[in-house]
This record gives sequence, C-alpha cells and structure tokens, in this order.
Amino acid sequence: MQNNIIEFDTIDSTNTYGLKNFENLQDRTIISARIQTKGRGRFNRNWVSESPENIYLSIILKPQKKDYIVNLTQYMSVCCAKVIEIYNAKPQIKYPNDVLVDNKKICGILCESFLKSNVIQGVVLGAGINLNMSQSVLETIDRPAASLNLITGKNINRQEFLNLLLEEFFSNYDSVLNQGFASFSKDYITRSNFLGRHIFVQKRDRDIKEKYFAKNMDKNGNLVVICDDGTQKTIHSGDIII
Repeated sequence: MQNNIIEFDTIDSTNTYGLKNFENLQDRTIISARIQTKGRGRFNRNWVSESPENIYLSIILKPQKKDYIVNLTQYMSVCCAKVIEIYNAKPQIKYPNDVLVDNKKICGILCESFLKSNVIQGVVLGAGINLNMSQSVLETIDRPAASLNLITGKNINRQEFLNLLLEEFFSNYDSVLNQGFASFSKDYITRSNFLGRHIFVQKRDRDIKEKYFAKNMDKNGNLVVICDDGTQKTIHSGDIII
C-alpha cells in the first residue's frame, strides 16, 4: 500500500502538526520527524524527542466507519510490540497502550481526535519509539525508560524499523475498523503484563490510587477488575501502576 509520507528534520510535534493540518491532509498520511521540540504523550506529559535516530510518528486516519476508533491506540501498541520482537526483544503491554521492556517504557502512543461541529472526523495516531539512545539520556527521563539499541547491543536502522511498523499497522488496520478489539485481542492479551495480578489505578484528575485485581479484558478492550469487596467493575481510563 502506498502512503503519503511527510518528513521533517525538526518539528514541535508530529501530532500537533497533524491536528493543525488535518483537513488538508489525505487519509493515511504519515508524518515523521527526526527531532521533536515539544513531543508529548498521554495527559500532556513530555516525551523526550531529541534523539534523531528514534521514531517520532503520527498517522492521519479518516475512516468512514468510526465505531472502533477508540481501539486504535491498543492496536498500535500491539504493532509496535510485534516489530520490537523482530529484534529479539521481549516487549510487554501495560494497559492501555504503553509498551515496556524489562518494565521500562520503550514506546508511547497518543491518539487525538479531530472534531468539527463536535463531530469526530478522524484521529491523529502518534507513536514515539526509543530505538537509539544513550544510557545517560535515558537517565534524564522522569520514568524508567528503555531503548532498543541498548537491549540488543547494536544500533537500529530507523528507516527499516519505520517500514516494518507501517507494514504491520496497515496489514490489519481495516479489520480493526470492522471488528474492533476482537480483531487483535489475543495478540494484546498474550503480551499484557497486568492481567492476573494486583494493580493500582490512578485517575488523571486525582492523586488517589485505587487497588484492584486485574481479571481480564472485555470485548471492547476495557479492563475488568475485581474490587477488594469482591465486586467487579470495568476500568475505561486511568494509569496502571503495578
């Protein structure tokens, strides 16, 4: 499949560019940058984006069918994990879409909707993947972070990884639009690091951490947990702490 690819040496944020230019960009346009000066993740957290041999990527998606658009971040986490596995690393997924190696974050995903008259027109799906970073730079990040070159002991070809990721993503993208989480649930669940154990969930707007037992995933890709009193509830958002 041929895709439009827009490449930048330096940009503030590929997601920001995608949102600003959404209406003028074709469906499935890829925005890639060597460096981001204002890279960001979920909850507007900073994403260190100054290593030019990493992946900083956003995809413009304007599907006709939008029923399962919410599952695209989880799907992207599976795609990233599968490509990382090609390099003989063992990634795991932390709900909802962080990709970790040895409990350190190697990939972050951010999906932002574009609205017009309060109607979703599509999304900008972004991914930042640490391919080639020094240990000293990783240590400046406020959360445990990993880089594929340090895991494998060799430099990673950025363009090769990018090609593999796009191929993986679009190979099953249409199935995700039609079937949602069901189309990749097995791949997601087998790579999860949170199911079958006690976890804490921290809501975006609260410092309180609530403890649960992570039971399973429902058909829509939400996390089903058991509370201390034995009741069951569904988690739709929040940070998982293990």
